[in-house]
Amino acid sequence: MDPPPALVRGALAPVPFSERSELAGKLARGRFVVSVEVSPPVGLDPERALAAARMLKSGGIDVVNIADGARAQARMSNLALAVRIRQEVGIEPIVHVCGRDRNLLATLAHLLGAHALGVRNLVVITGDPPKMGDFPDSSAVYDLDSIGILKLAARLNHGIDPGGKPLGAATSFLLATGAEPAALNYPREIARLKDKKAAGAEVVMTQPVYSATVLDRFLDDVAPLGLPVLVGLLPLASYRNAEFLHNEVPGMQVPEEVRERMRKAGTGADARKEGVAIAREMLSKVRDRVAGAYIMPPLERYELALEVVDGFLDPR
Repeated sequence: MDPPPALVRGALAPVPFSERSELAGKLARGRFVVSVEVSPPVGLDPERALAAARMLKSGGIDVVNIADGARAQARMSNLALAVRIRQEVGIEPIVHVCGRDRNLLATLAHLLGAHALGVRNLVVITGDPPKMGDFPDSSAVYDLDSIGILKLAARLNHGIDPGGKPLGAATSFLLATGAEPAALNYPREIARLKDKKAAGAEVVMTQPVYSATVLDRFLDDVAPLGLPVLVGLLPLASYRNAEFLHNEVPGMQVPEEVRERMRKAGTGADARKEGVAIAREMLSKVRDRVAGAYIMPPLERYELALEVVDGFLDPR
């Protein structure tokens, strides 16, 4: 077993959590924070994502969350989009880092480059396999899974590289990780979350949850870890959307009564309104038990994120 980063010769004291980023400072002060996922473009033009970030900032959102090839789709680098958003919009990004596409050397370079470009917030995940995405025959790397990447980033926060060599300075990353409250193998999910904390995770961001019972169980079980939790919410866009998430997306469960509500809601604006109502109900039930919310707008309908959190945001 690797020694804790703090015990490695030449390790530096990490930057205090509250000083690593604006998001870290808000979490440290107990402010309810909201992150909204903004998708990188499939092609070359990031203007839709930039416009979404502007709208979200004006609506009081704290941070935009940018996935790293979610569902193994081929999209623009999330780091490139994060830098554009940070420079041109002035809202802080939080970028996903997954192990699917990069070996150890590339992951190290990616993290050092991200820090040099001013990106301080990371969501560390293992990543969806290529077979789910646009190019199913592409190679999966997975030199490091989420726990391995967390260990790497935690060492960088102590100023040491993967081989224990001092870097001369320390990074100051906020290290978040994902969790699936509705995981089919729930005991394994909780065990891995404990391992992720030991590896360096400081914040938990959950997959979307549609059952208060499932979420209450998860929050009870992770409370002893002392990690702030951002509850994942994906407002359903339609009955078809609900059925797809329930049947096709690993780690997602949409209860029958929720799917039935979406069926009765019909289509179009009425369905989206019901989806927002369901997400708001879930958030209202746990508002006082979580550190914030992580909103994943369906089909890039970013305005729905603001509808979900309307009335829940802390004053600036």
